[in-house]
Amino acid sequence: MDSTASAATTATTMTAAGYLTRRPRAGDATDIHQLISLCDTQVIGKADMTLDDVTDQLNEPAFDRETDGWVVHDGLGRLVAWAWACGKGTGDNVDVDVVVHPEAPELTGPLWDTVIARAAEIAAGLGHDRAVVDIGLYREDSGKRAIAAARGFVAATSFIRLLVDHGASVPEPALPAGVTVHHGVTEEVRREGHAVQQAGFAEHFGFTPKDYDEWYADLDSSASTDWAQLAVARVDGEPAAMLLGTDAFAGDENSGYVRQLAVLPGFRGRGLGRFMLRKAFAADAARGRVGTYLHVDANNSTPALDLYLSVGMRQVLAIDVWRRTV
Repeated sequence: MDSTASAATTATTMTAAGYLTRRPRAGDATDIHQLISLCDTQVIGKADMTLDDVTDQLNEPAFDRETDGWVVHDGLGRLVAWAWACGKGTGDNVDVDVVVHPEAPELTGPLWDTVIARAAEIAAGLGHDRAVVDIGLYREDSGKRAIAAARGFVAATSFIRLLVDHGASVPEPALPAGVTVHHGVTEEVRREGHAVQQAGFAEHFGFTPKDYDEWYADLDSSASTDWAQLAVARVDGEPAAMLLGTDAFAGDENSGYVRQLAVLPGFRGRGLGRFMLRKAFAADAARGRVGTYLHVDANNSTPALDLYLSVGMRQVLAIDVWRRTV
């Protein structure tokens, strides 16, 4: 796409008569959350994002409110649409989303076109001649899936949300021989966790390399991040595996969340992933959490979905990633 044409498309976002489109502000978080919750409830029967999640989106370091987001209000001042585009690191991969109130369907097409155009601009600004545009869609959301297909998106992979329920007591797993566990309250351990995560995720869908400062800033900007829940396992003193738990599901669900889990290729097959999971489950139960969530790429075999199922987790939701190259 020609960058000049793309810039013009974004700058002249079309809005139907009677609507006001502007850039998002920090104070819009509550209204955006209410809109997303309404739309999610219609699709999956409940709200799936917390207010903290929305606040995190607005504060995401890679997201520029002045160029990458749009909110639309109707004539009564009600927020009826929210759209955004957000790059990942310095690569050509860009995430987008469009949420439109069911009473304002005429906003859907223009906003989808706008975020796609902005994705191309973001990638071009980083020196790429294409943008790989991703949008996550609930498997039940037939309406959005049809819109994505009509705009040239195709299903690329599926992320499965898994949950394990905790009883009154979850035993701490035995420490494997030669293994020590260290927590992210020090920069040394955080840097080790980053190095393991980058190497362990290198072949995963949508992975974009990040240096330590960017990785740390992305996570530290989230209200749900608790660095004490970062655990790094060393084998004979050498960092080998990491697990980052967060409080993303603590509010509404009173559950823990495994945001990142990685084992270095040279240490796989030794049960370290299973050990780290069981340790996280025990820690969540000790905090009074009733369960632990995580997401896994169903098309990725390392770590395998079978591992999670074998430790008692079960599928509760599927989110498909649809992709288009612009």
